[in-house]
Amino acid sequence: MTDAIGYERTGDIAILKAQNPPVNALGYDVRVGLMQGIARAEDEGARAVLIYGDGATYFAGADIREFGQKPREPGLPEVCDRIEASPLLVVSAMHGTALGGGLEVALSTHYRIAVPSARVGLPEVLLGILPGAGGTQRLPRVAGVEAALDLITTGRHVPAAEALRLGILDKVEAGEPREIGLAYVQQLLDADAPRRPVSEMPSPAPVDFDAVYDTVLKKGRGQLSPATAVRAVQAATELPFRQGIARERELFMELMNTDQRLGLIHAFFSERAVSKLPELKGVAPRDLNAIGVIGGGTMGAGIATAALLAGLSVTMLEMSPQAAEAAKSRIAGNLQGALKRGKISQEQFETLTEQALTLATDYEALKDADLVIEAVFEEMDVKKKVFTQLDAVCKPGAVLATNTSYLDVNDIAAITKRPQDVIGLHFFSPAHVMKLLEVVVADQTAADVVATGFALGKRLGKISVRAGVCDGFIGNRILSTYRTCADHMILDGASPYQIDKALEAFGFAMGPFAVADLAGLDIGWAVRKRKRAEGIDPRARDSSYADKLCEDGHFGQKTGKGYYDYAAGPKSRVPNPDVMPLIEAERAAQGIAPREFTDEEIVRRYMAAMVNEAAKVVGEGIARRPLDVDMTLLFGYGFPRYNGGPLKWADIQGLEGLLEDIKSYAKEDAYFWQPAPLLEKLVAEGRNFDDLNKEAS
Repeated sequence: MTDAIGYERTGDIAILKAQNPPVNALGYDVRVGLMQGIARAEDEGARAVLIYGDGATYFAGADIREFGQKPREPGLPEVCDRIEASPLLVVSAMHGTALGGGLEVALSTHYRIAVPSARVGLPEVLLGILPGAGGTQRLPRVAGVEAALDLITTGRHVPAAEALRLGILDKVEAGEPREIGLAYVQQLLDADAPRRPVSEMPSPAPVDFDAVYDTVLKKGRGQLSPATAVRAVQAATELPFRQGIARERELFMELMNTDQRLGLIHAFFSERAVSKLPELKGVAPRDLNAIGVIGGGTMGAGIATAALLAGLSVTMLEMSPQAAEAAKSRIAGNLQGALKRGKISQEQFETLTEQALTLATDYEALKDADLVIEAVFEEMDVKKKVFTQLDAVCKPGAVLATNTSYLDVNDIAAITKRPQDVIGLHFFSPAHVMKLLEVVVADQTAADVVATGFALGKRLGKISVRAGVCDGFIGNRILSTYRTCADHMILDGASPYQIDKALEAFGFAMGPFAVADLAGLDIGWAVRKRKRAEGIDPRARDSSYADKLCEDGHFGQKTGKGYYDYAAGPKSRVPNPDVMPLIEAERAAQGIAPREFTDEEIVRRYMAAMVNEAAKVVGEGIARRPLDVDMTLLFGYGFPRYNGGPLKWADIQGLEGLLEDIKSYAKEDAYFWQPAPLLEKLVAEGRNFDDLNKEAS
């Protein structure tokens, strides 16, 4: 027996204990141990086998250390088949999580008991594959086709009570897994319960799989794995079990060879690596219990909501009692959403709004805060006034944070006597929903202040990315560039609606012009006016048609019109008929003869602009690693997860071809399409962005 699986006997029952910390992942030693344990129990004349996990969980899933490595036998499908085929009665006692391969092992046992807090699921589609050890064939037989399709195509985790109702579990009971498992096995033996292999259960009734396939593909915005999993479940209804298993394996291998799997695996590992910074190793964050938020608009209220839900006490500072009450109403509205979804109880709601939240109109109320975040108007003079007052009242060691989207954090820090305590914490709206947090590190920001920013992000459940100081940091700087590329294509002949359609087909949740309408066209207008005031390079192409929309009071969804008309509601957008005449007038004024663009050319140019600017951001050290860019675009800008992020997408497409395209575009506009030095260097050396990620790990 391997050390990963413990073996003991209690009467007629052989007990196999998974002991592969921290999550009993189904690595090679565990698989071998399970095979050996079943064989030993049979050889020794046991009547039943109990399988459970030591520590925090049952088998939580595959061993991620084996990802990308050559498979070692026995594979998990063979292990599951061996467990199910045993002539002994085999029972799983489950706690913690049984995910992916963990649930597939449980489904290969003949009975399943779990503690009430256990959760099960088959999340493989989130990695670009599907369950490959019988999950798509066994789950429909115990839970029915509709429940199996739901679990497999969404990858969601199911609590024990629901799993019991669906037939995935046979019993839920409080207690230690070993003890409740032994009692259940003995109960089954005393009742002379039969073996119950799931593979021998009748095939489930079919549904309209073609309709389900189309629905799932549309919902996934082109992600292949959930839709392909539908076909695997279909096999469970149409084929004998062994043929269904063969079909599952065939579809599994198809997905293993897709670019989408590469993108999703990259996203999976990068999400875990992004907040692990070498410079913070051994650096303790400062205390973080009470925070202040200045400005109770949409952003400030969202930040306060996220902090309250994370168990922090919040002082909300506003200009007047009326503004403070309005901020409280926004926060309460956000918390009502959490209440309706069952995230908090009514009692918790009242505690958060009446005790954990304090309203204030005087900066003196922030004197004991551990960290203060300003979320005031995006104007440097306004922010400097705020930080001057914070410098005067906040206690020594308090972290002073700005939520600026674009402005220079060094300039803000310089207004204080404690620049080492100043940091940028750029939340994305709505802040209590959006997962991304850019932690912007200024020149003099202390290491423990950076650690505190990341600690706050972790406490709030955010994906935190380190960013350096520049106009727009990582995300908005890159956004500005690829959005400019879209504007150039409009001048040259594309329409906002063709561009949005092409990019939504690529996998973005919304195209750039629909996004602009959602965010508010006045935001981009303010940025354009600021940049023009600072001086635009005469070589840069500019346009004013979008300014005219704003001058007429059309700011997007909030005013009912922008690039689109929202008269029928925000989800019923139709092109605004005023837009194309404005664009055509702009083209005529600039002497541009419009040409046609294919959807493929739109996507290629848009992505080339994104990748090129991202390479500049990494090359300048604004982002330390390519994966930092990828996570920023995934979690803050709607980039399709199955493409991994723009720089992973670039690696998959091939950097040499992208650089050639950029150079060809530069023949039309040498100023905008200046190739990133890092991109040129990587191509010259025959390397890619992932090589840089590996070097930084």
